[in-house]
Amino acid sequence: MASTLASRAASAERTASLWRISITSFLRNLSTSSSTPNATNPTTSAPSAANKSKRKKKKNLFEVAQFLPNWGVGFHMAKTHWYNVSYEITKINLYKDGRHGKAWGIAYKDGSPAAPAKKISGVHKRCWRYIPNSKKIEEGASKPEVQSA
Repeated sequence: MASTLASRAASAERTASLWRISITSFLRNLSTSSSTPNATNPTTSAPSAANKSKRKKKKNLFEVAQFLPNWGVGFHMAKTHWYNVSYEITKINLYKDGRHGKAWGIAYKDGSPAAPAKKISGVHKRCWRYIPNSKKIEEGASKPEVQSA
């Protein structure tokens, strides 16, 4: 009985000391935050590391395709350093996490098919981008024009 009373008293004393510490640190922070910054100190005017923007992480093919309809099947994708070369995605085999897998597609060079459908290499490398205009051009070219009399 005496040991339980002693342990309760000790825990109550610890709680009270924590409250005292938190209240004093709160008051200390409150008083320092309301003061004006020192304009004569050159280190405070320089941009800090927290204010610098981080570099945007590039995306692999699956991270680009996940927001397209049907995981990008039928859309054109290319690596960022390729010019006039792209792949039209024909098939995607995703792993469970949705960020990895295998992809197949038709290679296009200068807007015309360069090779039949084959497995795309380098799909996990972080340098892929979506080519927005290619899908619209193909759909517009495939629709016949209808004249009304």
